[in-house]
Amino acid sequence: MPSHYLDHAATTPVRPEATAAWLAAPGGNASSVHATGRRARRVLEEAREEVADRLSVTASDVVFTSGGTMADNLAVRGIHAARTVADPTRDTIVVSAVEHHAVLDAAAAVPGARVHTLPVDEQGRVNTEHLADVLAAEAGRVSLVSVMSANNEVGTAQPIAEISAVCRSVGVPLHIDAVQSVGWWGAPPAEGVAFSVSGHKFGAPAGIGALVLPAGVPCQPLIVGGGQERKVHSGTLNVAGAAAMAAALAAALDSNLASGEPGTPLPQLRAELEAGVVAAAPEARIVGGGDRLPGVVSAVFDGCEADALLMLLDAAGIECSTGSACTAGIPEPSHVLAAMGADPATARSALRFSLGWTSTRADVEALVDALPEAVARARRASARQSGRRTSRRLSGTAV
Repeated sequence: MPSHYLDHAATTPVRPEATAAWLAAPGGNASSVHATGRRARRVLEEAREEVADRLSVTASDVVFTSGGTMADNLAVRGIHAARTVADPTRDTIVVSAVEHHAVLDAAAAVPGARVHTLPVDEQGRVNTEHLADVLAAEAGRVSLVSVMSANNEVGTAQPIAEISAVCRSVGVPLHIDAVQSVGWWGAPPAEGVAFSVSGHKFGAPAGIGALVLPAGVPCQPLIVGGGQERKVHSGTLNVAGAAAMAAALAAALDSNLASGEPGTPLPQLRAELEAGVVAAAPEARIVGGGDRLPGVVSAVFDGCEADALLMLLDAAGIECSTGSACTAGIPEPSHVLAAMGADPATARSALRFSLGWTSTRADVEALVDALPEAVARARRASARQSGRRTSRRLSGTAV
């Protein structure tokens, strides 16, 4: 049975342009001064310039990393460290409740740091007036604010321009986790801010990303030993990966990823997917709203455990995700849906279907065809499990 891939937000297939760039990249260490090293350096810097041009930033602002998680960690921990070196009273990191764990866990791991978590509304959006109040109340203590441009689980876009203006008005650096949005919309709508990029989200191989770090944003290195990448991120540079990422980004933005199947704009395909999910499973509800990523659909299926439903769909050739792919397989409620007001049972019943550059109407139709039986079986399994738990409680057996 052929698979229908509906998990592009986790990783999207490598684009042919990226493969060609990867294979054409020279060997050698870009830090070497001999001819082979100089060839590698030239390809690396051409890739940096291409990425910078596509993101409308200065080439020297592009710091290549191993991916989005490394970029997020470097930004959150590195900017905080630099700010506290300059002013030890800057001990507070502000994040939103729906951030990726690459940001949440990075902030939580900073020794001695206070982490202030911003709540979100039922669509997953930060209230900028509340952010302004927090920065006023914490005047002189905040080292940085880190907010994603669009959520990886529900697709909701944050009001980045307004958030940036609030931070700028009080002189607090802003970091944006733009991992999900860059391949769709380019750079976030904010000037002079740090933001993270991950190549495999828009068609490069996994293992390459970047932190766009403007010269005016202080940042301490997390890794030392070599001084590569402005002495902010040491390590032998991934020349082939950088070339592939530049090619993938150019292809993604040139194709205006609003198209999946020729003649079917991706937002239209998403609308068909949402309508089909609700028609096939009337109890299903689409979550998230407002401005969203064109390819992300998050739905909750009341009475189902998402892990069970995912495996039933997988057996039918439908590949999707339970919320964030990074926590797939762990039976814990989605922290994103919990922050949006969902109860634990609802947060455990969410599946994410995400479209991308290879998506077709056939993928959507296959999902809609497979859903009724999969949902019915998942509900029966959840009911049996609930019945066993009730029986154990009545008999006095610990669960």
